[in-house]
Amino acid sequence: MASGDGPAVEVQLIGAMTVRRAGIELPLPASRKTRALFAYLAMADAPVRRDRLCDLLWEVPDDPRGALRWSLSKLRGLLGPAGGALRCADDIVHLVLPDAAVDWRRLRTLVRQGVATADVDALRAVALPGPLLPGLDLPRCDRFQAWLVAQREDVRQWQAAVFAELSRRDVGADAALDFARRRVEADADSPDAWASLVERLERSGRGREAAEQRRLGQQRLAAADRPIPAALRRSTPPAVGEVEVRFCRSADGTGIAYSLSGEGPPIVKIANWMTHLQLDAQGPIWRHWIGELSRGRRLLRYDQRGNGLSDWRASFGLEADVADLEAVIDAAGLGQFDLLALSAGAAVAITYAVRHPGRVRRLVLLGGFPVGWAVRGSAEERARREAMITLSREGWDQDNPAFRQMFTSLFLPDSSPEVQRWFTEVQRRTTSAENAAAIQRVTGEVDVTALLSQLSVPTLVAHCRDDAMVPFEAGRAMARAISDARFVALDGRNHVLLEDEPAWGRFLEALRGFLDG
Repeated sequence: MASGDGPAVEVQLIGAMTVRRAGIELPLPASRKTRALFAYLAMADAPVRRDRLCDLLWEVPDDPRGALRWSLSKLRGLLGPAGGALRCADDIVHLVLPDAAVDWRRLRTLVRQGVATADVDALRAVALPGPLLPGLDLPRCDRFQAWLVAQREDVRQWQAAVFAELSRRDVGADAALDFARRRVEADADSPDAWASLVERLERSGRGREAAEQRRLGQQRLAAADRPIPAALRRSTPPAVGEVEVRFCRSADGTGIAYSLSGEGPPIVKIANWMTHLQLDAQGPIWRHWIGELSRGRRLLRYDQRGNGLSDWRASFGLEADVADLEAVIDAAGLGQFDLLALSAGAAVAITYAVRHPGRVRRLVLLGGFPVGWAVRGSAEERARREAMITLSREGWDQDNPAFRQMFTSLFLPDSSPEVQRWFTEVQRRTTSAENAAAIQRVTGEVDVTALLSQLSVPTLVAHCRDDAMVPFEAGRAMARAISDARFVALDGRNHVLLEDEPAWGRFLEALRGFLDG
């Protein structure tokens, strides 16, 4: 990379420090402080004052400025015909190199622009092994050492992000496994890094190494007081009948309950209103969902904040829901996965998939909508929904089930009296009157239409023609706005599909064909 005053200079600071001019590696100065000075200047974004350099590297009572002048003369000799890149004035020093000439700068630029949007070649170009400036510690120079520790931590985090992204890309099984190993080396306290490595080893038929890495991951995470994901806890996930509830904390500290079941490629079901991890596994509304989604797959489900076993005292909104999803995915140690969302969960899934396209393999939306009733609805619908909010706030906790029966009639109009009684009663045990009203309010204000055209993952949209809760046209319009989305129309009125209705079998067929295809 040309400096403007001589042959091209290329600087490598990650791994063994090297300087090349016109492709030829140059001998570095013998003085460690001179090499440290060069590295510091190569990483500086602006001219550096001489007194700053003296404080960093020459905290002695002798002649710091004289020592600095001597080191600068050695750097001019190192740069040779490109010496004009080192520009010195009375008070400042500036090493003028283009960003592309320094490996640290290339890595920083790519990470700042976003690893998820970078192409594979660009990622590979910065996937450099080794720490920053190995062997260049100066223990007696406290300010320089503090700077070096901070810079090494930045590089470690950047490397982990690049390795994680490459391990999810189409780079071949062997290369993806190698990048998963490098990610663990760079980020050994990450539950997701260990879980992804074990999963890749198992898929590659390396069972013995997977078992050993699982053991090492458990030890390292326990020592670091980090959560141990399900992939490292057991050799096989728990059976469907077992509900092992775990907890993690979202970005704002809200406790979120989650559970894993089944064995196979991971699928995440977005939380939706009125779920309870334990009660759902026993009741007629979700039991068949859990069983089918856990068959041949590892199902992650969780309770929305304000619902079930998650914290009931919480603030609500789309951003909070997305943060909850991010938290449970990290806690469970998932790499890439399929994502399933029902109803209001569609907006959460769409937002997450746009922000994390490399994590989501395939996206399935059932009975969903991108725009809430307060935005899309007619005056009549808005008035009806406002009345429902008022009734929820006043009657949710009463022994008389009439208020909650209103929701049952909308969610499950074609269900048996037994199913309706169960759902009506479990609503009160799932959330509070205050939460029921607040969640309805924020759900009505959702609008993610601008994100639909940005979805880049294969998407399946399904909707019941006579859904009494969300209009059929809302689902169909959503599918039209998503590039190459598949749309499946289902015959039925229930917002949540029951096991004995034809729409359930039709949806399962479409779901399996889409996920396995």
